[in-house]
Amino acid sequence: MRNMSDMVWVLVVSIFMIVGCAETSDGGGSAGTGGIQGFDPLEAIGDVELVADGFIFTEGPTWREAEERLLFTDIPLSTIYELTAMDTAEPSRENSGMANGLDSDVDGLLLAAEHENRRVSRTLANGMVVDVATEYMGDRLNSPNDIAVRSDGTIYFTDPPYGINPAIEQELDFNGVFRVAPDGALAVEWEGELSSRPNGLVLSPNESILYVAETTSGVMMFDVNADGSLANERDFVETLLGADGMAMDTGGNLFVSAAAGVQVYAPDGSLWGAIELPGGAIPANCAFGGSDARTLYITARSELYEVRLANPGLY
Repeated sequence: MRNMSDMVWVLVVSIFMIVGCAETSDGGGSAGTGGIQGFDPLEAIGDVELVADGFIFTEGPTWREAEERLLFTDIPLSTIYELTAMDTAEPSRENSGMANGLDSDVDGLLLAAEHENRRVSRTLANGMVVDVATEYMGDRLNSPNDIAVRSDGTIYFTDPPYGINPAIEQELDFNGVFRVAPDGALAVEWEGELSSRPNGLVLSPNESILYVAETTSGVMMFDVNADGSLANERDFVETLLGADGMAMDTGGNLFVSAAAGVQVYAPDGSLWGAIELPGGAIPANCAFGGSDARTLYITARSELYEVRLANPGLY
């Protein structure tokens, strides 16, 4: 039988290990903490496979969990596609207002960032498409790009000027990150210079961090307050050419579509590696899907790809 001092020491060590595990599994750590933690998201990765092609510019992949299907967009064709069980892409909504990013709200209704209509929309159960956000302080939005939804119903979206001619159509004097509260109130959370290009965005597993791709520089990160507002802006990845759409796995690893492939980062900002596409195809966005959330779908201009991973992601 161990003496009392030994038992106390074992208890102290056990508590330390539990606390340490809780801190490293958070998924919302700050950049630059000095070393990769958690599981390797690229271990036992499968081959990247072509799912569908023949598009103009694919974007906005999102997995519809209740329906077990993938939706994605072709911006120039102004069409939202659905991927059937036979890996055939069929139009789900035409005349989509050049929809880009897609997501589901807390009621499972489809949200779309529409370039041409300069709005974020919601498709109701009866098929009617209604406005979620169209203007800020009397000025029209630029061209909403991507969407992320918190579990309490808060909606975040980016608003660069990609879908308009900024010289003659832009009314806002900034390119921003916006928040739509559960009651529908719209607030601006980040005002970037006119040269900035806020793009993809995603929440950490515990929703304490919002990551935002800034295509001209890299990836920013913000703390998410209890009321959904953002604070403590800082760099997560300081330089990354062409940062675009993003996805997150359950370990807090960030998947960033970029010029050289899908770059994968640990919660502390360390680079695990990259997922390269066949023929040097350039990804625009990515999202986890499949019944087990272990399939990463990647939109890449005229193609849609998929790759199987050992660890699940977040829908």
